[in-house]
Amino acid sequence: MPPAATENAFAAFGLPGAPGSDEFWAAARTPASVPADDGGWVTLFLWRGSPATLGFESWSPEIPLHRWDRTDCWYAEVPMPERLRVTYQFLVDGMAYADPFNPAGAGLDRSIAATPDAPDQPHWPLVGADDVLPVPDTRLRWASERLGGRRTVRVHPVGGGGPVVLLLDGDDWLYLHPATAAFDSAVAAGDLPPVTLVFLPAKDRAGEFTCRPALWEAVRDELLPLVAESGVPADPDRLVVAGQSLGGLSALYAALEFPELVSRVACQSGSFWWSPGVGDLPDPFAGPTGGTVAARLRERPDLTGLRIAFDVGEHETRMLPHCEPVEALTEQAGATVRISRSAAGHDRAGWRHPLLRDVAWALG
Repeated sequence: MPPAATENAFAAFGLPGAPGSDEFWAAARTPASVPADDGGWVTLFLWRGSPATLGFESWSPEIPLHRWDRTDCWYAEVPMPERLRVTYQFLVDGMAYADPFNPAGAGLDRSIAATPDAPDQPHWPLVGADDVLPVPDTRLRWASERLGGRRTVRVHPVGGGGPVVLLLDGDDWLYLHPATAAFDSAVAAGDLPPVTLVFLPAKDRAGEFTCRPALWEAVRDELLPLVAESGVPADPDRLVVAGQSLGGLSALYAALEFPELVSRVACQSGSFWWSPGVGDLPDPFAGPTGGTVAARLRERPDLTGLRIAFDVGEHETRMLPHCEPVEALTEQAGATVRISRSAAGHDRAGWRHPLLRDVAWALG
């Protein structure tokens, strides 16, 4: 192990002094990246005081941190590819923690790292792990006969309200990523027309989002009338459904099976590997290419009324073989399609900018 007295050991990352010294900790701001010799980046992560492991969201296996001699400095120098934005956390004795040296948080126990070449995400404010995100004042108590149980649905008119934007996995966009503030900013800047956000929480993602009609029957017959009766300015007849992962799968399924309801979709990293029973396979990605949705698209439904934006992370190497044929088949069926790739893996931190951009595009 390197000696504790080594001065400026991490000077390349902009940190002065010997690791573990007062001078060092006073200047600590990480993660910090430097160019790697063979391309991409080397990114420094720091933790103070105890053994820890780095956990990344759907990008890398856990990475143990190393101790600098006998100091309280624990660190990892992590190779990263070009153009990556990723959520991470420190794992200590079975508990997860946000990075105390990083002002970019995502909930109480997560932080966001971005390589220097990752594109900016305009309109998304910097939110610390300890910050409490504001939630919309309007909340609807939805007791669904079709889905069973009760859930709280928040509603937020942006710029005076307008077309309904149904955000699947709504609690993530309320409590981990500040979608309310981001949409407010985008509308104020003229990058998005006024909309009414409806944050739909998932009670059973695997049950509700996997190509079953009950969710969309409930949205059509129960939730949207509830929104219309709430007194919040909203236009349910111009509905945009925004979904990620299984939510993206469900959004396209809804456009296929409920075209009178869903004709505008923003789909990020749709789980198009899914088909019935695939979860029982040793490798769920080894099922039929494009899963159930691709099989349905090969029947050549008429999708001329659909406007759908697809986005997948550049680093989602196992998702792309399932997403690419679905994108092509959707366009062949007559839909107006937008296809893009983001500087991320399968990670909500990478879906933030496409969410705003693609909702705006879906609205035309």
